[in-house]
Formats: sequence, C-alpha cells, structure tokens
Amino acid sequence: MPRTPSSPLLLAGLLAGAAVAHAVAPKQFDAIVPRSLPGSPRQWTYASGAAELALAAGVAHPRTRRVAALATAAFFVGVFPANVKMAADARHRSPALRAVALGRLPLQVPLVLWARKVGRNAAG
Repeated sequence: MPRTPSSPLLLAGLLAGAAVAHAVAPKQFDAIVPRSLPGSPRQWTYASGAAELALAAGVAHPRTRRVAALATAAFFVGVFPANVKMAADARHRSPALRAVALGRLPLQVPLVLWARKVGRNAAG
C-alpha cells in the first residue's frame, strides 16, 4: 500500500507515536487534562495513551480499519477540550508557547477529516 497523506498506516503511526509519548512523558499531558474530569490527570493521560494505542492497532489492521478510523475521528473530537485548556493556560507564557498552543486548535480539524477519510476508504 502506498504511503499517501491519507494512508491508514501513517494515521496508525501518528496514534502509536502519541501513545508512546503519553507513556514516556506523561507530565506534559497531565498539565492539559481539564480539571473538571474526575480522577487524577495521570489516570486520564495513561487512559488516553492506551486508547491511542488501541486505535492505532485498529486502524493498522484492514479488518478493523473502518470502525477504528471512525472511533479515531471521535477521539480527536473528544480530546479537543485538552487543546483548549492548553491554549488557555498559555495566555501567560511566552509568545512562542502561545503560538504553539493556539496553532494546535485548528489542527484537530484535518486530523478528524483524515480519520474519517481513512474510515470511508476502508474495505468492508
């Protein structure tokens, strides 16, 4: 399968990479967990990393790709509040960190669309 920007294997790799980042550097993710969620931020960090790993496996496998890709799109929508919190918290940070935090907000849209496209293009 060619690795085009809409490739399911690239999407799976992105998800797997994010899952690894949650496991090896959880502190940065803990900081963006909305405080309104029950439990500790670390629990949410590990849970979202585990979800990303499961989604990566699902997207990588042709038999589960369609469902996993649509679940990935929903996941990207579901984690958007963390990006909003990151942008809000960056108000008092350096201009560079503010720019990065604000730049992440519109990036969710192409991620959701990419996951939907992978799901639509999946066999089955």
